[in-house]
Amino acid sequence: MLRTVTCGELNKNSVGKTETLTGWVDTRRDHGNLIFVDLRDRWGVTQVVFNPQTNATMHKTAETLRAEYVIRVKGKVEARPEGTVNAKIPTGEIELQAQEVEVLNTCQPLPFEMGETNVNEELRLQYRFLDLRRRDMVESLTLRHRVTKLVHEYLDKQCFIEVETPYLTKSTPEGARDFLVPSRLTHGAFYALPQSPQIFKQILMVSGYDRYYQFARCFRDEDLRKDRQPEHTQIDLEMSFIDEEDIMGVVEGMVAHVFKHACGVDLKLPLRRMSYKEAMEKYGSDKPDLRYGMEMKDLSGIFASSGFKVFDEVLAKKGSIRGLCFTPPAGVEFSRKDFDDLTQWIKNFGAKGLAWFKVTGPETVESPIQKFFDAARIRKAIETTGAKAGDIVFLVADTFKVACVALGALRCFLAEKHKMIPEGKFEMLWVVDFPLFEWNEEEKRCDACHHPFTSPKPEDVPLLDTEPLKVRARAYDIICNGTEMGGGSIRIHDRKVQSKIFELLQLTPEQQEAQFGFLLKALTFGAPPHGGLAIGLDRFVTLLLSRDSIREVIAFPKTQKGTCLMTDAPSPATERQLRELNLDAKRMWIEKPNRT
Repeated sequence: MLRTVTCGELNKNSVGKTETLTGWVDTRRDHGNLIFVDLRDRWGVTQVVFNPQTNATMHKTAETLRAEYVIRVKGKVEARPEGTVNAKIPTGEIELQAQEVEVLNTCQPLPFEMGETNVNEELRLQYRFLDLRRRDMVESLTLRHRVTKLVHEYLDKQCFIEVETPYLTKSTPEGARDFLVPSRLTHGAFYALPQSPQIFKQILMVSGYDRYYQFARCFRDEDLRKDRQPEHTQIDLEMSFIDEEDIMGVVEGMVAHVFKHACGVDLKLPLRRMSYKEAMEKYGSDKPDLRYGMEMKDLSGIFASSGFKVFDEVLAKKGSIRGLCFTPPAGVEFSRKDFDDLTQWIKNFGAKGLAWFKVTGPETVESPIQKFFDAARIRKAIETTGAKAGDIVFLVADTFKVACVALGALRCFLAEKHKMIPEGKFEMLWVVDFPLFEWNEEEKRCDACHHPFTSPKPEDVPLLDTEPLKVRARAYDIICNGTEMGGGSIRIHDRKVQSKIFELLQLTPEQQEAQFGFLLKALTFGAPPHGGLAIGLDRFVTLLLSRDSIREVIAFPKTQKGTCLMTDAPSPATERQLRELNLDAKRMWIEKPNRT
């Protein structure tokens, strides 16, 4: 090895030893005769002192060092002089008095300072090989490694077996667009990169491997946001001969194991269970953030037949009026413009408008619409929402779903804007009893809320023939701080039920056979009851670190347009490559796409 220790290893017990370090020049400070260099590697930083009285030639070399030069330095470990100890770093009690130095490589002028925090993200991604040297990125990838190790450790003790499933597979409808890979050997045919290992892990259950897991790479060609990537990693697992509570128990035990040993956080188990209906009614979201209050209330009965046309028309159409009480922080005053801006903002979530009351007393308010309601209705609305003088009650009148979602989005917006979310707090729960189907108004048919292999609750199976939209799924999502960490379900293991679900999704017998024939066949060969779950590893690590984006915990992420700014991918294929795939080279690229 070119070094004897790392840059994070030396301490006061090392004093008197002669050691050799390698790494990158983090900073260089010239104090006249003495030159101080902070030498960095992924383990830490060590201060190196270059003294011309020790070695004049070495000191001349030290004068040429610049940021990110790669060097090898040999010297004697000494205690730092009194008053110069740096208690912020593990090596802060010592320094290396250099005796020899070798420049292993130089570095061009940097596009950004390594210690700078507000670097343009596109510039960071373009120079990712530099960005990954920064301490916060080292911490991110180190914790990610730690989490994967802990998960392997936990699942091994739970008798799971790790099995890899294919990357090149058959295109099946799973909710997002597939990435397609043309086959060179079978012209006109395509593989699909897996959106998840869903069908393969069910096949493994049929095959008797009743506790499977893997760190699965998943590929989805969908519009991207800060928490989405075209390729991501799942902690994917499946179990046989179990029910929902069995799977949730294993998963929350795994999550608690990671929190405990990666972050020193003790989770209280079992985690809270909340129905989808309760989550929507109280928080307007199927992934509620429980770190703060502001539960929504149903005010439909209070304002029924009030004579206010907007409310009356919504209720006549079997809609809902939802209310949200907001307590402004000290010193925060809402102007009429603030209310107007929120009214426009909330329309992004489907609401037609936003009503509000500024509470001034037990049954008095200030509001543009207060004249439409008598004191009894106002008093009841204040009591129901728990509002006090100075609070603001926001109201949305619309369909149940729109009113809940819009007001739930406002709840999150207000909490974030006014810094109501406590730092370092983790609030986790399970959301259960999801609908099995949702109505596709455009195509006038049912869509699967989760995926078409999710089992209906046994007591709801008779409703499949009469009221399928009332059928509940045996599905469950694990939520942390308003983010869906993962989700899963008990699967259908009976071919007749699976075929029935496909029929409700308007798949013909021919389509069922073409797309899922091998799964349907497997279900007739002794398929056991089974179910599973997948946790997004990227999201999990992002939550543990309280980062804003999963790009901060992925070594080489894509932009929101799915491009890699470092490698310039995707890029055109050569005409020869396209000919080998029997693709028309002339029509593949009309113009160079925008890379950002």
